[in-house]
Amino acid sequence: MSWFVYMVEARTGELYTGVTTDPDRRVSEHNVSDRGARWCKARRPVALVWLEEAEGRSEAQRREAAVRRLKRVEKLDLVAECKHPLLAKSS
Repeated sequence: MSWFVYMVEARTGELYTGVTTDPDRRVSEHNVSDRGARWCKARRPVALVWLEEAEGRSEAQRREAAVRRLKRVEKLDLVAECKHPLLAKSS
């Protein structure tokens, strides 16, 4: 099973970082279901803007923690450089 670290951008321009095994499902949860993060519910809609594959859950969680510590400008650099094929599909 593949794990992913992802970033979504809210309608407010704010960024949220998380981990998942299914990016499309997770973004859908953030946008329409009660299973999305509380942070996203107040800022809907959100759009997937960055995605990175990890070797496993623990690696994904470590990378998520590292990305969350980045400054906004550094996160935006990640977004600008992202070329993950699943990201292109979801646009």
